[in-house]
Amino acid sequence: MAGPIPRPVRLLGWASLFTDAATEMIYPLLPVYLSRVLGASATSLGIIEGVAEGVNSLLKMASGWVSDRRRERRPIVILGYALSSLSRPLIALSSSWPQVLAIRALDRTGKGIRGAPRDAMLAAHAEASSRGRIFGFHRAMDHTGAVVGPIIATIFLAFFPGQYRWLFALTAIPGALAVATLFRVEEQPIERSERHERSERSERIPRELYALLGIILLFSLGSSADAFLLLRLADAMGSATFLPLLWAAHHVVKASLSTWGGGLSDRLGRRYVIVIGWVIYSLVYLGFALVTNAVAFVALFLIYGVHFALAEGAEKALVADLTPAHQQGTSFGLYYGVLGVGMLIASIAFGVVYDRVSPAAAFIMGAALSAAAAVLLLVIRLPNPHQRVATAKS
Repeated sequence: MAGPIPRPVRLLGWASLFTDAATEMIYPLLPVYLSRVLGASATSLGIIEGVAEGVNSLLKMASGWVSDRRRERRPIVILGYALSSLSRPLIALSSSWPQVLAIRALDRTGKGIRGAPRDAMLAAHAEASSRGRIFGFHRAMDHTGAVVGPIIATIFLAFFPGQYRWLFALTAIPGALAVATLFRVEEQPIERSERHERSERSERIPRELYALLGIILLFSLGSSADAFLLLRLADAMGSATFLPLLWAAHHVVKASLSTWGGGLSDRLGRRYVIVIGWVIYSLVYLGFALVTNAVAFVALFLIYGVHFALAEGAEKALVADLTPAHQQGTSFGLYYGVLGVGMLIASIAFGVVYDRVSPAAAFIMGAALSAAAAVLLLVIRLPNPHQRVATAKS
């Protein structure tokens, strides 16, 4: 029977909820703001999102490595959340898409600094048999923030139509709450045995992890920024009026199913749950290429949330399964680095194909790559996670 969620995990979840609420007050409106207010193209949107996520993920590699060599990860996590909270409201002052690019990159720099150390903190509070549930709970809290943010944005714009800049400036409030919450998180210092101290520099990341990361890279090459789905939805509906609410509904699906999805990977196995999630992703992208009805687009976008609920927590739990505890910051950094490289290439390529060929061609490209990754994950050989943990502790 599953035990209670540890207090540090709950507090980290609240910090993510506040942060994502601030982010999602902006994000669903950003494609429309860029294209219709600042006059940016789909290619520019791809550059912004690709660079932003690339910076985010590559920095996670460095911060994860650094956190493994410190006795505490929390100061790095606080620094990352604070940087994002300070930079995000600056979008209110932007007047061109390159300025938005710079601000988004700074925001994602903060996310990059905090991501891997925070996930290593989460992994420290979970046994192998409950890691999926712990990571799933954290993703559920994150997605709950992504429900709250768009609802706040919709209510604000209903009373103050077109006042995007004031809305963006108000994101400073939930950002400050996130940072304040982190100071309540009690962290147990990283324990280092003499054996770990002697072998830390020479010990290698397990080969199985590199094989897994190669497949995740293939999947990420077909995983473009969600901004393109929002742009496609706005075009299909003819208006961006209800886009924040639809984005919130999408995150309701994620929030309500993520803890269950992570727990399912504890019982059914990480590999199979991830594959199911990736197949759903591929089918949704194929649907976005083929359907023309606005109702069908909305239905597909909601189903898209099931992919995240199944795959996100299970992927992180599998990374932790394959890695000794004292190397998990580095491993999560590598994981995010792979996602960042894939996102950077995918978003720019997606934007170019979207503009120069067709939106349908771009989505078919994403569907094909994600389906290929799902097949490869089915056939790769991976050790039993409980055996790996036992080896790491011995």
